[in-house]
Amino acid sequence: MKHSIRRQMTAIFIGLFAFVLGGVLMINNGFLGSYYLSHKTQDLIKTYNQINETIRDGNLTDDTVQNQIVIRAERANIDLVVIDAKGDAIVRTLSVDDPRFKEMLVGILGLNTIQAESVLRQTDMYTVYRSASDMTGGEMEYLRMWGRFSDGSWFLMQSPLASIEESASLANQFLIYLGIVGMILGGFFVWLFSRRITQPLMELTRLSQEMANLNFDARYTRGGEDEIGILGRNYNRMSEQLEKTISELKSVNNQLQKDIEQKEKLEDMRNEFLGNVSHELKTPIALIQGYAEGLREGVNDDPESREFYCDVIMDEADKMNRMVKNLLTLNQLEFGSDEVQFERFDIVGLVSGVIASCEILIQQAEASVDFVADEKLYVWADEFKTEQVVRNYLTNAIHHVENERRIEVRIIRDGDKARITVFNSGKPIPEEDIPKLWDKFYKVDKAHTREYGGNGIGLSIVKAIMESFRQKYGVKNYDNGVAFWFELDAKTVMENEDKGSQNTSLH
Repeated sequence: MKHSIRRQMTAIFIGLFAFVLGGVLMINNGFLGSYYLSHKTQDLIKTYNQINETIRDGNLTDDTVQNQIVIRAERANIDLVVIDAKGDAIVRTLSVDDPRFKEMLVGILGLNTIQAESVLRQTDMYTVYRSASDMTGGEMEYLRMWGRFSDGSWFLMQSPLASIEESASLANQFLIYLGIVGMILGGFFVWLFSRRITQPLMELTRLSQEMANLNFDARYTRGGEDEIGILGRNYNRMSEQLEKTISELKSVNNQLQKDIEQKEKLEDMRNEFLGNVSHELKTPIALIQGYAEGLREGVNDDPESREFYCDVIMDEADKMNRMVKNLLTLNQLEFGSDEVQFERFDIVGLVSGVIASCEILIQQAEASVDFVADEKLYVWADEFKTEQVVRNYLTNAIHHVENERRIEVRIIRDGDKARITVFNSGKPIPEEDIPKLWDKFYKVDKAHTREYGGNGIGLSIVKAIMESFRQKYGVKNYDNGVAFWFELDAKTVMENEDKGSQNTSLH
């Protein structure tokens, strides 16, 4: 393969090796000379400290000690001469006839000619500097150190400096040859051993192709505890899970077929719904028919009786009309055909408007309404549907208010939520009836509901609207009444008006 991992690994290895080799060559050229010179300087200072310590101990005149000093200096490739106050050489590493010895003596005489740029290190006791000389039959560069010891004796040490440039060049040539051999051998071994990685990957590739063809019997068999081995085991587990999932999908498909075959049950549900509707319409239709026949037969000829008959007929017709409208609204909500239009509006203003519109009903029920809320609280919801929820809660509270005949509407802010609660004093709802309140046509007190014209659909509409909002709603019993509530997403009020609260009683 043109872009195989083996080729990429080999190319990466050779490129990395070449990069490291290039870096070593650059460092060798730039810093080898400084390192070499620093190392030789440390050798001279170390030798000086050893001799100075021997002088302090008073052992320099000992022949054995002198021999040890000479041996250490020669091992470090250092020429040494120590001259006492009388001018006698008490320690030296070179014979008198050695040209280097004569050169050192001449160097002592010419110490005052040392160039400042040649000095590498200088203290009160010694000076280290570089010096070139050609007295040895060819130009030679030395690293020299001269000064005095603690007893006042003088010394001169020197160590020849090999050609640093030449040494660096030779070292670089050696590194290049070694690097070329290393790249060739390393590239070969990388190419060879990369098979241990590429062959398992090729098997995984084959396995993925089999899985793509929905053949889940293929398995990764090479094993191993490295990353590829773990990947292979995960492939095997994924293959098993896919096979299991496809089997489950087939089972679900079969179940779906069964559901399609049971569509007759939906027809039964429709028939049940129509039965409930016909049951609810039976009473108002019978009343309308009876009073209409009474009018036709002239049961009572006085104007008051005829007006009463007409009022009953109109009232029952209005109840049927409202029930049909509610059923249509509920049907649209439950089947999702009525779209929700989210917008930002003031829930306090909306609730205040609903309360004002129900003023006549409140007066007829001889009730009082306490409205507790901030001046403004903005929420995100469908304003028209929210009004339906508030109106259903409020009319429900009006129809069931008892005892002190008090209704309290409260809006509170809780974090990012606004909770709207409608409380009415009266009898608490039996606990066994609470889960059924939101069902269609369910009535806790059928006689009382019939009395004010209820049909058991209002709370079902509330349930459908709040579920379309994806918000919470519910009911809570108290000792002296019942509170229905729902929540909406609240936002910060963007008004410059002063905030306050109102507690308005409507009678």
